Amino acid sequence: MKVPLLDLTAQYKTIKDEVIAAIMPVMETQMLILGGTVEKFEAAMSELTGVKGSIAVSSGTDAIVLAGMALGLGHEDDVIVPSFTFFATAGCIARLGVRPVFADIDPKTYCLDADSVAKLIARDYVVKSDDGPPIHRKTGRKLRAIMPVHLYGQCADMDPLLQICEIYRLHMIEDAAQAIDAHYQGKPAGSMGIVGCYSFYPTKNLGAFGDAGHIVSTDPALTDLMRKMRVHGGHQRYYHDVVGMNARMDAIQAAVLTVKIKHLKKWIHARQELAARYASLFEKHGLLKTITPPATGAGRDHTYHQYVIRAPKRDALRDFLKAADVGCEIYYPMPLHLQKCFANLGYKEGDLPETEKATREVLALPIYPELSSEQQAYVVEKMAEFYRK
Repeated sequence: MKVPLLDLTAQYKTIKDEVIAAIMPVMETQMLILGGTVEKFEAAMSELTGVKGSIAVSSGTDAIVLAGMALGLGHEDDVIVPSFTFFATAGCIARLGVRPVFADIDPKTYCLDADSVAKLIARDYVVKSDDGPPIHRKTGRKLRAIMPVHLYGQCADMDPLLQICEIYRLHMIEDAAQAIDAHYQGKPAGSMGIVGCYSFYPTKNLGAFGDAGHIVSTDPALTDLMRKMRVHGGHQRYYHDVVGMNARMDAIQAAVLTVKIKHLKKWIHARQELAARYASLFEKHGLLKTITPPATGAGRDHTYHQYVIRAPKRDALRDFLKAADVGCEIYYPMPLHLQKCFANLGYKEGDLPETEKATREVLALPIYPELSSEQQAYVVEKMAEFYRK
C-alpha cells in the first residue's frame, strides 16, 4: 500500500467544480491583482478570526516581513523567537536587520516556552527606564517584540507570554502560519497580539494554489499602514507615503481560498478524528510504551496541520516507513540557533536542550482529511513491525 504524507489531489477532487466556478470570473474579467475577489476573502478571514483589520498578502513570509517593517523593527532591535520552527520565522526579521534571540520550547507542545523567555530576559536584558524597552546588557540592542509560533496546529501558551509583553512593553507578533482556526482559551490563533501572520502555502490546512498569506491586526492605524506597504507604500497609484514592498495577493488565489475557507472547519474536524484514530491504533498495537503521540495544551484545541510523534530510533523508523511507501517527514531536523546562517549570533550546542532533543526525536506521519482508515492502519502496522524487530 502507498500512503503519501499529504495528498492534495484527493482534496482537489472534492471541490473541483467549486474552484473552477470561482476562478472563471477572475479569468473573464482579468482583474488579477487585489480587487473585489481579494476583498471578499479578506472579509471571510475577518469573520473567521474575529479581527477587523484583515490584509491579504503574497505569502506567509511576506506577512512577517511586512509586519516587521510596519512596526519599525530594524538594526538596533531584538525579537525573541523559538528556534524550533520553520526558517521564515527568524529569517524574515533578520532580513530587516533585527537580531533573532532564540528561546526554548515546551517539550509537550513544541511551542515557545514562557519560562524560557522570562529567564532569558532577566539574564540578558536590563530595563533602564519605565517607558523604554529592555536593553541587552552586552550589545545595547533594544528588545522590541516576542514572536511565538503556533506550531503543528496548536497555539502557544499565550497568557504568560502576553503578560511578559505587557510588563516589558513589547509587541506580540503571532506566527500562526501552521495554526489557522486553532484556539487558545476560545480565542483564534493570530487574534491575540497586535499582529497575526498566516501562510496559505499549498500544504497548509487552508492552502492556496501557490503562494499566498495573510495578516490580521487589532490596531487600525497599523492595519492602514500595512495596507499601504503591501503596494509599495501608497493607497493611490504612483503616490508613495512610505517605502513599502510588493506583497499583494493574486485574485486567483483569493478565489480558491474563498472556496476552501468554507470547508476549513469540516477538514479540521476530520483531522482531529484521524488523530484520535491514531491514538487508538497505537494502543491496539502496544506502541504507546514506545512512541509519544502529540499532546494538546490546556485550554487549547489542535488542528493537526502536522501529526508529530516522538520516536526512539527516529531516523531508522523514517527510513523503514519510506521503504514501505509510507510518507513521513522531520519537522525540523536542525534548530535555527545552530544553522550556519546564524553562526554569528554565537549559539552553541546545548544552549536550548528541549529544542535540540526535539530535533532528534520528532517525526510527522500522514494526516489529511482524505486519508482512509485502511491507509492509517497500514502506517501503524508498519510502525509496530519496525519496533518488533
